[in-house]
Amino acid sequence: MINQLTIIGTGLIGGSLALALKKANYCNKIVGLGRNPQRLDAACKAGVIDEGTDDYRQGLANADVVMISTPLSTYATVFENIKPHINETMVLSDAGSAKRCVVEAAKQVFGNIPKCLVPGHPIAGNEKSGFEAASPDLYAQRKVLITPLPETNTTAITTVTEMWQATGACVEQIGVDLHDNILAATSHLPHMLAFGLVDSLAQQNNVDQIFRYAAGGFRDFTRIAASDPVMWRDICLQNREAVLAALDLYEQDLAQVRTAIEQGDADTLQTIFARAKKARDQFTY
Repeated sequence: MINQLTIIGTGLIGGSLALALKKANYCNKIVGLGRNPQRLDAACKAGVIDEGTDDYRQGLANADVVMISTPLSTYATVFENIKPHINETMVLSDAGSAKRCVVEAAKQVFGNIPKCLVPGHPIAGNEKSGFEAASPDLYAQRKVLITPLPETNTTAITTVTEMWQATGACVEQIGVDLHDNILAATSHLPHMLAFGLVDSLAQQNNVDQIFRYAAGGFRDFTRIAASDPVMWRDICLQNREAVLAALDLYEQDLAQVRTAIEQGDADTLQTIFARAKKARDQFTY
């Protein structure tokens, strides 16, 4: 049970965490900390958070757990604002889609890794943003990856693990770099492809006809291109090396498909498509 959870950034991810913990009666008080008092007031009126403030001293004064759910490019600034108010009993975590950059930002600000820091990442979400899109069931039966460091104390790990489990999520531990490499291939790369395809088609002269006659496959594949551009800009830049490596591998494989089409190589195309279908059929969420 958490007495006070302070969420820095009460959008889709932070707001859904708040609603899920409220539904589970796992938290006595949830405070939203952000830069926009009007948005915080609206989140309070919507019942997402219990109190909102743009003052770090006030927002962190009685916090047991602090969850950062802001764009990755803001983490250094957020850590700077947290630093004067951090204490021995506080647990600090985050929900960012890349983890090495979080560790580096913490080292930059604190000089070392705080023992209370448990980097994390809920593998859940959708193309919508803002607390208005938040759902208490967003994390139910979904994975949450935490990437504790050698410096992280076990109490903090347990606190964050049990918090996410209270939302209905399945929590697993994974290494920082392994996390970034896997997510670059399975999440970041697909978003880059969706954004790139939609942008490419949107610049063609017959764009109205293209989108008018697009079928369900196009809709399903490109749904994530409606995601928050700022968030995904940050993910690309903050997880740059892993994203570029994933792009390089994909470009190599795509070149094989292109060559097979150019050469009319039906056998190669069928082999690639059949191999992909078998892999996808065996995959379960």
